Amino acid sequence: MMNFFKNSRLAALCLALGGALLIAAPLRAAQAEAPDELIRKLSVDVIDRIKADKDIQAGSPKKVSEFVDTTIMPSVNFERMTALAVGRGWREATPEQQRRLIVEFRILLLRTYSGALGQVTDQTVRLKPLRADPADEEVIVRSELVSRRGPPIQLDYRMQKVGTAWRIYDVNVLGVWLVETYRNQFSQELNNGGVDGLLKSLSEKNKQYAQG
Repeated sequence: MMNFFKNSRLAALCLALGGALLIAAPLRAAQAEAPDELIRKLSVDVIDRIKADKDIQAGSPKKVSEFVDTTIMPSVNFERMTALAVGRGWREATPEQQRRLIVEFRILLLRTYSGALGQVTDQTVRLKPLRADPADEEVIVRSELVSRRGPPIQLDYRMQKVGTAWRIYDVNVLGVWLVETYRNQFSQELNNGGVDGLLKSLSEKNKQYAQG
């Protein structure tokens, strides 16, 4: 798992994202666009905003949190992403526990990927042809993160149509889906201490970042 993070932090963050994950179009724009066009515009906007803000590049918790809330969250079905990552534990959780899981998972992703923002330099996103039927409610948008500094990074998005808008709920970096990676990790915590045990573990790991 650590090798996955080491090789893919930047790509996962440019998710959405989400990661990523589990990025920048306002809701009204997302409602009118095809999923691949939404990803293209989001990717360009996110990369440009990171390049323009040194506090985001430095991983400032406050600035990264604001950045995520204003640019990423409008295009992510984060409740579904959290539910899939938690797996069976989500169905066992009370509504209050589910709310807390969403909060703690968000902080975990911020803590894990914020350090990658400073690596954004000359990256661009290259989309692959979308293979989907107009009636599909779920699609995978496939792309590559391209840089002069190395080979292309595979970056794919699972997206769901919610009403007339498309929302991201999982991201694949170098062949590894973010949700599956966390589900495997969370499964161990659930086996050891149930939903309360997972929440306690996430809270303890996130405190230092949240206070930063």
